Amino acid sequence: MKSAFFRTKPLPELLADTTIEGHKLKKTLRVWDLIALGIGCIIGVGIFVLPGVEAARHAGPGIILSFAIAAVACACSAICYAELAAMIPVAGSAYTYGYATLGELPAWIIGWDLLLEYMVAACLVSIGWSAYFVNLVNNMLQPLGTALPASVTNSPLDWSDQLHRFVATGAVINVPAVFIVGLLTILLVRGIKESSRVNIIIVIIKISVIIFFIVLAAWHINPSNWTPLMPFGFGGVMTAAAIVFLAFVGFDAVSTAAEEAVNPQRDMPIGIMGSLLVATILYMAVSAIMTGVVPYHKLGVPDPVALVLNELKMPWASIIVSVGAMAGITSVLLVLLIGQPRILFAMSRDGLLPPFLSKV
Repeated sequence: MKSAFFRTKPLPELLADTTIEGHKLKKTLRVWDLIALGIGCIIGVGIFVLPGVEAARHAGPGIILSFAIAAVACACSAICYAELAAMIPVAGSAYTYGYATLGELPAWIIGWDLLLEYMVAACLVSIGWSAYFVNLVNNMLQPLGTALPASVTNSPLDWSDQLHRFVATGAVINVPAVFIVGLLTILLVRGIKESSRVNIIIVIIKISVIIFFIVLAAWHINPSNWTPLMPFGFGGVMTAAAIVFLAFVGFDAVSTAAEEAVNPQRDMPIGIMGSLLVATILYMAVSAIMTGVVPYHKLGVPDPVALVLNELKMPWASIIVSVGAMAGITSVLLVLLIGQPRILFAMSRDGLLPPFLSKV
């Protein structure tokens, strides 16, 4: 019984499964598609929030070092993913790697962990997208003296920190959240190539807005704001590094598409490490700009980018940044919705879920 639970699936058998007619995926993704998938999932609205908040609470201007330290730690994991994805170019990510090395039971547990991760994350991100969308529409409707009804734009349940339980909000359904998930699902059903092209466009918009913010604010940096560099000490920098580490989670989603890569041995490592490198550079640049323009102790607000732009007397730029935030959330949700069905697909093809889930 013990050996049955921990039996592994040999690499030749895993690779042979990718050639089964009716249960295989098309190889259409190239290196830029994979890099865009990683960036799409790693860089979300957090880039406009985390650097400022963590600078104010834990690291001060040393938040720049926090992102560098977190990136190095994340790179250790990313190198492992890159090597495994190149060696085992099969859908399933860590589930498949677990099946090949640890055994069936650990793989089963890892698979359900991944499914929960992608599902819960997609729910949270879609709710965040809805909040931005509703805020944007309500601002447009404000001159007319009307707004979208709260009963169909909020989640029916919300967590209460005071009561330590879920409480009813009075809303019936969050229509915008359902809408964006449905719209992206329709796109994903069209095919991975079409989905990848849309993701690349969204990622270009997102990065353009971030670069716009950097170029706009870089001329107003006051180097004296970077002194002292670590007002909370090195311990504060490490505390912030542990928190912002979460900002880099997402590169693993690239490995779920390994089976669809045209040249996985070359492109998967580049896609995983490349997306991590781009994200690190942008996170550190935004951190340097925020703490250089505004003293770090003022950045502990929910929207530090808006604070920076107001400090520069450029409130109009907040609209452009909001577009970047919306694009960031959309691409994160898209990549999360790409990853989950591929875990289901891999588990089904291995016989751990009903066979209809692996039929292409």
